[in-house]
Amino acid sequence: MKILFENVRLLPRGGFDPMMEYYVTVTDKTVTEISERRPQGQFDRQIEGRGKLLAAGLYNAHCHSPMTLFRGYGEDLPLDRWLSERIFPAEELLTDESVRAGSMLAIAEMLKNGIVSFTDMYSLCEATAYCVIESGIKANIGRAILSFNPDVDMSVDARMRELIALADAYHGAADGRVRIDMAIHAEYTNNAKSVAYVAEYAAKGGYGIQLHLSETEKEHNECIARHNMTPARFFHSLGVFDSPVSAAHCVWVSDEDIALMAECGVTAVHNPSSNLKLGSGVMPLRKMLDSGVNVALGTDGAASNNTLDIFKEMHLAAILHKGISRQPGITKAPEIWRLATENGAISQQRPDSGTLRVGGIADLILIDLEALNNLPSYDFYSTLVYSAGASDVVLTMVDGRILYEKGEFKTIDIEKVKYNFGKIMARYYDGMDNPPAVLTFSDKK
Repeated sequence: MKILFENVRLLPRGGFDPMMEYYVTVTDKTVTEISERRPQGQFDRQIEGRGKLLAAGLYNAHCHSPMTLFRGYGEDLPLDRWLSERIFPAEELLTDESVRAGSMLAIAEMLKNGIVSFTDMYSLCEATAYCVIESGIKANIGRAILSFNPDVDMSVDARMRELIALADAYHGAADGRVRIDMAIHAEYTNNAKSVAYVAEYAAKGGYGIQLHLSETEKEHNECIARHNMTPARFFHSLGVFDSPVSAAHCVWVSDEDIALMAECGVTAVHNPSSNLKLGSGVMPLRKMLDSGVNVALGTDGAASNNTLDIFKEMHLAAILHKGISRQPGITKAPEIWRLATENGAISQQRPDSGTLRVGGIADLILIDLEALNNLPSYDFYSTLVYSAGASDVVLTMVDGRILYEKGEFKTIDIEKVKYNFGKIMARYYDGMDNPPAVLTFSDKK
């Protein structure tokens, strides 16, 4: 398949002139040419891009995709109560079928919002992997390990066996679109023995590791009380940081933690909406970046956000730190854009993705620069971070394949997705406190 984007604008990185229009050729799943003149030859499809910006697709570097099932279910609670009173009991009702329904709804939402890849931690992950393969999106998926028994034998632990089976079956599946990570839920939901086992397994197998790190002050301080070290030091002491690590939240990390993360190449995933909504606090973003930590952006799950929208996270990340520091220059639009694209690709160990360049993977989005909220555009980075929204995405391409275009999903039957989602909610919501008032646009009971 050979596709030509005509008359598109490009971000200035790479020496492109933002005042000029370009032609971008995608051959199979790779960007093969960027030129100022129309290239010769035949194309399977030509896409007119005048008034549009062609850019790298967005990465959601921390998500729990099946939690679309619990969107709006546990409102106005701190994390510990949100988990114990609402989320953990509700998750007891989950099945493969419900996880599949929630995951596919989440994937459709993300594709519509310009997200080409996401990092997911949950349970019953084979259902999510199926949805990733069917839809054409990319994902790093990890089955969360929780282990409270200090005498646990991890070689026979049911969760660990499920994670290993997931890795054996799906790591590298769909031509590399699916990657499996080892996943440690958090320090406060595990013991040292289970953490060390997962760390050793990841290091031997060459897997990345996902985890939650210092999300709340309570979590951070109680870890120090238990182990006489911070969560970051706890994980490092057990070998976790010997593998590529994607650490979500990092709100309460110390300066020493930040230095350790930079030294070990740990990615910190900034989830501003979720952290604010749960009252957890704010990641020290500027310290992280100045210390050389790779920082990416995540939405967290729809139960704590309530949307899967990286444009919203970019905007919030950019203005939040200006406000709390009273320094308007503390964040710059280009670096926030990198958090949402290139840094997300780094966090997923996808070195050929995250930027628009010749030879790079064609994970691309087309953004309407003529949307009312984007006029005029003095600087494309500022437009993307401060003006544009997910509604301005007119096309999402993954591995050179168009998955979403002008409101139409190319690989997903969206009416079937909504129907199945409503059917699942009707079946399971009787077991939940505070059932949803509306299951889908037309309730399916």
